[in-house]
Amino acid sequence: MEENVIFKNPQNIPPVGSMPSPLPSDKSIAKKIIKLILGLLVVASLGAFVAVLVIPKQENELRSEKATLVYWGLWEDPNVIQPIISDFMKQNPNIKVSFVQQDIEQYRERIRARIENGTGPDVFWFHNTWWDMLSDVLAPLPSDVITKNDFEKLYYKVSHKDLIKNGAIYGIPLEIDTLSLYVNIDLFNVNGASAPTNWIEFADIARQLTVKDTDGNIKTAGAAVGTFDNVTHAGDLISLFFVQNGSNLYDLSSTSQQSSDALRFYTSFALDDKVWDSTLDESVVSFAKGKVAMYFGYFRDYFAIKEANPDINLEIHPVLHLPEQDITIASYWAGGVSVKSRHQEEALLFLKFLAQKETQQRLFAEQSHPYARIDMASLLKDDKVLYPFISQAQNAVSSFFASDTADNGLNDKANEHLRNAVNAVLSGASYETAVDNLSQEVQKVLQEYSSVQASP
Repeated sequence: MEENVIFKNPQNIPPVGSMPSPLPSDKSIAKKIIKLILGLLVVASLGAFVAVLVIPKQENELRSEKATLVYWGLWEDPNVIQPIISDFMKQNPNIKVSFVQQDIEQYRERIRARIENGTGPDVFWFHNTWWDMLSDVLAPLPSDVITKNDFEKLYYKVSHKDLIKNGAIYGIPLEIDTLSLYVNIDLFNVNGASAPTNWIEFADIARQLTVKDTDGNIKTAGAAVGTFDNVTHAGDLISLFFVQNGSNLYDLSSTSQQSSDALRFYTSFALDDKVWDSTLDESVVSFAKGKVAMYFGYFRDYFAIKEANPDINLEIHPVLHLPEQDITIASYWAGGVSVKSRHQEEALLFLKFLAQKETQQRLFAEQSHPYARIDMASLLKDDKVLYPFISQAQNAVSSFFASDTADNGLNDKANEHLRNAVNAVLSGASYETAVDNLSQEVQKVLQEYSSVQASP
């Protein structure tokens, strides 16, 4: 197998002169008219007096009334975000921000339902693949929050495509995360192996580091690749193989050969090389236990792995790639403003505050995170854990086969059909048939949830 062929958004008033004038000789009528005019003048004067004293007072009361914003977060530590919110309120004394930490389960549906019935958040986090599902509840950001030119300078290319729609910006990335390669150094050292630099080396090392018992059962897996149900981020990983091999995720059948070859390469680790199988624990768990030499994950997995096994000796590397296909998958969360917010100007001001460099540094001071802003990448240059994720962000793309979003919509349904395709292949179906069925089912999901049916 050659290195570069591995897996192929009013009353009608009479006109002047038509009204009768009082007769000059009729003094009583004239006196009545004079009294009437004087009375009207008094009323007018009182009205003006009231207007001067009362109306401005009412306007001032309105101006001094606080605008209360509801901010829905997901991953922020309340002990970290509350002081940040307090500082924002000190700078903007007429704005109060109420932080509500949300559970990821049914979060996407909750955003829609609450905004539509008028009880939703003013500012909220949303996944980079959700614009099509939330486009009617997201407010476009005006240029005084961020210009398109500044957005394109400050944020990675994947965010341009995900969040700029029809020339308008609908969200600001609050983080970035990219699929990367985790390596268990101890397992590599025992076998005298070095981290792979291409997919051929990856396959060779995966076979080399797989240990089986006398019955052929896998005790230590060389790599967690090949199945679906027990491979963490399987949808993201298969998307990586698809896009690196030239597949069109929105129409896999239009690139049938590339898609079939990518699916063949992915499942070969379970079918042919047998370095992974469906009997093993979920891959992130197996890696944390020291039972997997190579694991594909996001930065967010690092804390879970370290919590489960503080002593694990690991390294993180950018994903491998085909020649001239230096691509990985991005999965991240952005901040948006509700189109139905009663205090949209204040909400936009708060979102702008959250995206500032200083706020980002404070937000992730307690628990470091790959910054969303390009101008902050250099701050992580010497961080061996964080920098691999940042180093490949400029070449990342998004995939609706995103895992762990619990969206009960586009992501989950697309992944259900991808699971069926993988399982069909593992059960003997042809790659071409699996890809064709997958493409047809994904089109139905896109028609149901996506406002852009055939994005290239």
